[in-house]
Amino acid sequence: MSDDTIRLATIGRILRRRRRLLAVLVVVGALVGYGASVLFPPRYTASAAVLLPGQWEERELLTQAEIATSSAVLDRTAGSLNWKGVNGIELQDRVSAKASNGNIIKIAGTADTPEHAQQLSDRMAKEFVTFAARIAGGGTEPQAATGPEELRKRVVETNRRISDLAGAADPGRTVESVQARTALEKLRTSLEDAMKKLEEADPAADKASMVVMGPAARPTGEAPPTRMQFVVGGALLFFLLAVIGHLAAARVNRRLRTEPEIAAALGSTLLGTVDVPDERRTHQSQVPGARARVRRLLGIDTRWDVPAPQMSGDESGRRLRYRRVCIRLRTQLPAARGLLVLVPEGDEIALRAAGQLVAEADGKPPLRVVEVSVDRPVVPDRAAESGALVVLSAGSRTAGELAGIAEACADGRHEVVGIVVAGAVRARPARPADPPSEKAAPALAARGQATGGSS
Repeated sequence: MSDDTIRLATIGRILRRRRRLLAVLVVVGALVGYGASVLFPPRYTASAAVLLPGQWEERELLTQAEIATSSAVLDRTAGSLNWKGVNGIELQDRVSAKASNGNIIKIAGTADTPEHAQQLSDRMAKEFVTFAARIAGGGTEPQAATGPEELRKRVVETNRRISDLAGAADPGRTVESVQARTALEKLRTSLEDAMKKLEEADPAADKASMVVMGPAARPTGEAPPTRMQFVVGGALLFFLLAVIGHLAAARVNRRLRTEPEIAAALGSTLLGTVDVPDERRTHQSQVPGARARVRRLLGIDTRWDVPAPQMSGDESGRRLRYRRVCIRLRTQLPAARGLLVLVPEGDEIALRAAGQLVAEADGKPPLRVVEVSVDRPVVPDRAAESGALVVLSAGSRTAGELAGIAEACADGRHEVVGIVVAGAVRARPARPADPPSEKAAPALAARGQATGGSS
């Protein structure tokens, strides 16, 4: 697992074998999210829309959105609301404005109640329109706002006087009168063109009349993050952390899983692999203690990163593997030479395999099982035994731990003559033996009698 790519099958294995633990962590995460929601009171958000008539460029709309949340507008809003302990600085985190399509500025306000959120949005929109109109008017004095209108009145009065002068002039009797009438008409035309250009160039004539598009709607739900979002977020966060923690732990796991790696770490050769029926659940269910019960309840009493035990053959096939290992031992060793069967401490599968190996060897060669601590390995000194056979399960020890066992064997003057790797398998259910047929019974009896007679 340490060097393998993380695949969906790995995630699925975590979900299957750690589903109880993940369920408990999800519940804990949901409770933590609920507790966090208590620390953050609910918030409600309402929004009001302000229409900006005329032609506006995008940068101008952005400028108006900035003006809507400026300190001048916020101070006026806070003063008009007159909420206790709320000023313009505190409103900066509660309001926002953005420009949308159609020359519309949307102003949103957030408060602790729906009523306050609605009041805040409406008041912000009103103060923004008032402030923008004052800016478009060119100043804060009334004379500045009435300047263009006064100019228009003067132009109208001038046109009327021009008409009076044109009518009083001698209509076409002299050259001077014709020239005067022509000059007056040109002056009238010039004034009208200048007034038209002034109206087109005046930004306040086209952009000052902003309109609030109705009152803000009262919010019916909380603004995010809501309490339900806190709960779901906490549960999801704990679930992801649990899965990532499992993957990280498996990624840094350096336990050896293949036979060549194990043989290289111990500096010996592999004599064979044997199968052990999986009885871990039966053994672990008998372990007393509250801690063991909790581990069993959460489903963490077994490792998740090992492959599921495969279905094995029958009992005779499993015993055949043990006998082949014994035959290889007899071939390599003198007849009277005994061996220590070293099993890493805590490896239940290897310990059961070592016991079965001793039973199958039947003293040829003599075998003695010894459990060795992997933290501080100590092997008995050489006496009747003059070698060591290491039995262990795949994926149970690291290269450093196995190297420590090999060094302990060298200190005890024992040569590691071989390695046996044990693996857990699922035993097939035993089938009831078929009763012998009536035809087979006489044949077996007759064969027994014939054998006995010849002896």
